[in-house]
Amino acid sequence: MVSHAHQGTTSSALTRLSVNAARLLGIPPHGYAHLLGLAPEHLNDDLCRTPTATSIRIAELTTVHTPWTELSVLLAQQSSVGTLGVWDYLITSAPTPLEGIRDAAACLATVADTGTDTLRVTEDGEHVTISHVNHADLTYEAACAIRAYVLGLCRRRLGEAAQRRLVPVRVTLAAKAPRRHDALTELYGTRAVEFEAPGSSITFLASDLQVPNPRAQPGLSTVLRRHAEQTLANAIPLHSWLDLFRTALASVHDETTPTLPTVARRMAVSTRTLQRRLDEHGTTWSNEVETVRRAQITRLLHHTDLSIDAIAARSGYADARALRRAVQRWYGTTPASLRRTSHLQDAATGLPGPGRG
Repeated sequence: MVSHAHQGTTSSALTRLSVNAARLLGIPPHGYAHLLGLAPEHLNDDLCRTPTATSIRIAELTTVHTPWTELSVLLAQQSSVGTLGVWDYLITSAPTPLEGIRDAAACLATVADTGTDTLRVTEDGEHVTISHVNHADLTYEAACAIRAYVLGLCRRRLGEAAQRRLVPVRVTLAAKAPRRHDALTELYGTRAVEFEAPGSSITFLASDLQVPNPRAQPGLSTVLRRHAEQTLANAIPLHSWLDLFRTALASVHDETTPTLPTVARRMAVSTRTLQRRLDEHGTTWSNEVETVRRAQITRLLHHTDLSIDAIAARSGYADARALRRAVQRWYGTTPASLRRTSHLQDAATGLPGPGRG
C-alpha cells in the first residue's frame, strides 16, 4: 500500500460522516455547504476524495458549537461497519483482530490523509498499542476530536471483530484535559485516560486481540487488501476547483458531447460563473474540452480497433477529416501513424495490443 497516496485528501465516506455529524448537531449548513467536494455528485461518489481542508473546516465549525469530546463520541456512534468502506472490513474480516488492525493501519490511506495522520501498531509482550499520530497543536479542538474519534473507532471495530466488548488497558490523548470527559469514558469503556500525552494511543491485552475472528474466511483478507489498493488506484482526488470542473467535464463527455450549459448544470453554477472561474484558473472552455478529447482519442487509437470515422463520431468531431487535423496539431502526425507507433511499442515491450492477449 502506498502510504503517501492522494495526500491532501480524505475519502468521501469520511467526509459524509463529518457532514452527517454536523447536521445531527444542528450546525448551519451555510457555513460549510459551499466547500470543495461537498456537491452531491462528489460527496456521494466513493471514488472521489475530498480535500482535507474541507473536513477540517467542518470539524472546526462543529467544535465551536459542541465540545470536542462529544463530537468524537457522535462520530464513533455513527460509524457502523461499512461506513468507511473496505477499511472497516479489513478489521472485522481478518483471521484475528490483531491481524485486522495491522492491515487497517497499512491501508489507512483509503480513508484518511496520510500526510497528516498515521496509524501504528506495536506489540510489547503482553500488550498491543495502537497509536494515532497527528501533529496539530494540543489545543486545536478539531484535531482533538479527530484523535479521540480514531481511537474510539479502533476499539469499536476490534470489538466487532472479536464479537465481544473490549476494555483497553490504557488510553492516552494528545489533547488538553477537558472540564468533563464522561463522554470519553463511554467511548473507551474505561476511565483510564491520560491527557496531554506526547501521543494518542489505545492499549489492549495482546490475548484480547489474538483470539480467532468468528467471522473470518480463508483468503478474504488478501482479497480485501487488493480491493483497498484498487480503491486508491481508481480514486479521483479533488484538490481544487479545477479538479471538480475536470471531473464534471469528463463525466459529461462519457455520456454525450459536452456543452458549457450541461457542465454548468452538473456543477450547479451558471454558465457565466463557470466561464469566470475557468478564466481565474488560467484556462478556457475550449482548451479543457480539447484536452479531454485528446486523452480520449489517444486512448481509443492505442487500445481499440475502432475506425477513424467511429472515433471521430465518439469524440464529438464532425468527421474523420476534423479528427485528423486535430491529431496533426497535437502530435505532428496522422491517427494511423500514431496507432501504428503504439502497436510497435506494445510489441517491443511484449504487451498485448487491441483485440489480442
